[in-house]
Amino acid sequence: MAPIRLPENQPLEVSHILQQHIANYRQRYSLWPEHKKIVTDLLNCRTAKLGGRLEQCDACGVLRIVYHSCRNRHCPKCQHMPRERWLSKRKDEILPTPYFHVVFTLPHELNAAVLSNKKVMLDCLFKAAAKTLLSFGKNELNGRAGFLAILHTWDQKLNAHFHLHCLVAGGVLADGENKWIPCSGYLFSHRALSLVFRGKFMKLMDRACLMGKIKCDDNGYRTLKNTLFSKNWVVSVRDPVKRPEHVIEYLARYTHRVAIANSRIKAMKDDKVIFTAKNRKENRTDQITLSGVEFIRRFLLHSLPRGFVRIRYYGFLANRNRKVNLAAIRGLLECSPSTQEGFTSIEEMMLQFTGTDITNCPCCNKEKMRLIREIFSFARGPTCLNVCAG
Repeated sequence: MAPIRLPENQPLEVSHILQQHIANYRQRYSLWPEHKKIVTDLLNCRTAKLGGRLEQCDACGVLRIVYHSCRNRHCPKCQHMPRERWLSKRKDEILPTPYFHVVFTLPHELNAAVLSNKKVMLDCLFKAAAKTLLSFGKNELNGRAGFLAILHTWDQKLNAHFHLHCLVAGGVLADGENKWIPCSGYLFSHRALSLVFRGKFMKLMDRACLMGKIKCDDNGYRTLKNTLFSKNWVVSVRDPVKRPEHVIEYLARYTHRVAIANSRIKAMKDDKVIFTAKNRKENRTDQITLSGVEFIRRFLLHSLPRGFVRIRYYGFLANRNRKVNLAAIRGLLECSPSTQEGFTSIEEMMLQFTGTDITNCPCCNKEKMRLIREIFSFARGPTCLNVCAG
């Protein structure tokens, strides 16, 4: 395929790599239905194929077509507004107590099993981590812990690396919900957490195999279990977080994004893709070069099953009673709830974050753009249209 030509100064996107190399990818790999949906959405995002709306300025007569987004959660362009809404809500729920950042990581020996049985194995990861933290809260602090867990499936080089980031409140709500018990500057032993987490995960995986949810042969599974029990599973417990909103902002970069941001893609030359990756061991940024086909393969490794929930809440932050529990804890701590106002519209969010009123005319900036009609689809069409009258 001939190289695609981008307008000058237009940054590269994942969709450009798909456009250039998806045909070669399909010659080497099968494109599963869920992958086909992702590829189709990313290629059509904000193009004429998804339709849009036609707007006009009453002052100067300029016409503008605004194309629809695909809203696929794997699309790097479509998750900024959902992320900001999520971040705003989580900041409202922060309590005046230390928080701890805990990371549960699956051994890489499980990568093949997870990739072949994503929903079952990732559910086991969530359940094992949640049961571990809740049991430690009950046994060590005599109450219900509260935390959120966010799934990440990648490392900086886009390889499979399955782990959970948990933000844990530094205290528990005692039974009866009439007492708040803070932890004494230290959460739980990472070694003890690792042993319990490993045991709970293996028990859940055993049960899934017995129920036929995971396909495995007896000899291979026995060998895998022996290998997993011989390893020290990594559970990282970071120091208390003084400003939990900073951790939430860090996690928010990944909550509504999969694998890589467009800003990390630096070049696409011949059949190669160059992107940046943080080398945390040596505290530097490296440039990674992959073939276009290999880049797509790694990107699609991180597709999630349809309907899979990758952000979950547990303990006193569980969805069912979160508002009631937070109100009770604030009462016990004698603190008032946050007064931060939520966002009401995309226009308001864009005005706050970029200082640009996207409802104003881009030509004269005097009048609001008026919707003329919705355009449901185009057989073909330009990527953008600005026509000034007169």
